[in-house]
Amino acid sequence: MDVTVAIDCMGGDHGASVTVPAAIEWSRRDPSCRFILVGLEAVLQLELAKAGAASDSRFTIRHATEVVAMDEPPASALRGKKDSSMRVAIDLVKSGEAQACVSAGNTGALMAISRFVLKTLPGIDRPAIATMLPTVKGHTHILDLGANVDCSAEHLLQFAVMGSELVASVEMKPRPSVGLLNIGEEDIKGNETVKQAAELLRASGLNFYGNVEGDDIYKGTTDVVVCDGFVGNVALKTSEGLAQMLRTYLREEFGRNLLTRAAALVAMPVLKAFKRRVDHRRYNGASLLGLRGVVIKSHGSADAYAFRHAIQHAVEEVRTGVLDHITQRMAAQQKVQA
Repeated sequence: MDVTVAIDCMGGDHGASVTVPAAIEWSRRDPSCRFILVGLEAVLQLELAKAGAASDSRFTIRHATEVVAMDEPPASALRGKKDSSMRVAIDLVKSGEAQACVSAGNTGALMAISRFVLKTLPGIDRPAIATMLPTVKGHTHILDLGANVDCSAEHLLQFAVMGSELVASVEMKPRPSVGLLNIGEEDIKGNETVKQAAELLRASGLNFYGNVEGDDIYKGTTDVVVCDGFVGNVALKTSEGLAQMLRTYLREEFGRNLLTRAAALVAMPVLKAFKRRVDHRRYNGASLLGLRGVVIKSHGSADAYAFRHAIQHAVEEVRTGVLDHITQRMAAQQKVQA
């Protein structure tokens, strides 16, 4: 299946120097992919020429005169920059010229513009940010990661449906397990919203495991972990901080003296394998689920390797029909609740 992806080439910390090479690399792996590169035309032409892809028909350039800054207020980006590379890339999904958009730009602006332009799927009140995290069993998906700070029980149910359908589609798991992030496994634990959400999930027909705690995320207890955006964002940022601390500790200890440096050489194969297993770049690319179009948010500091993985997520969601599956499941869910 041919897929066309619109790339917000100017977004992120590195802009076109990362996004264009990543798209070119993915095109070599997947020749059936086409890209609409959105941004300053002269900059994009230069990047294509550097990579020897200036004449590749799979790449077209859509000029955009503005760029959304990483610290720009979402309202300002939405109202004041209608010709930004981010807005134009999303407009391409709306018009059907592209089937997905990938951006490393300002998260708040990307969500605001995407929601305004694309709208939400039937039955979905609020889009959610979902990403994949490594676990001892492989990986799990967690949502929401910050789009919705205050959520009702019904919103958490919708997140569970979207996360379940994402995993079922992309990973071909018929009934992914869903856990509700809480301060304890017992039914009596948590605030009223979480307790009500648990009741809705038990009656939903989803493969609801029950409440899970923070350590269950990395144990891989469930395929999907559901929480509100406040809790999810704190959990994600805490995890990123812990990973950074462990890397720092390892470097410090192995570089402490000649003996530890020698030990590092001996342990190098193990260290390289460990680094690959926890390499956050392999999990780059968060899905803005619930929109009438596939939108993937890459980490702002992503390099070309990481951004390529974000592109891969976009292509997989298009090819596996994630949006159609969410729509069908939500329609069935509403009939159950009626």
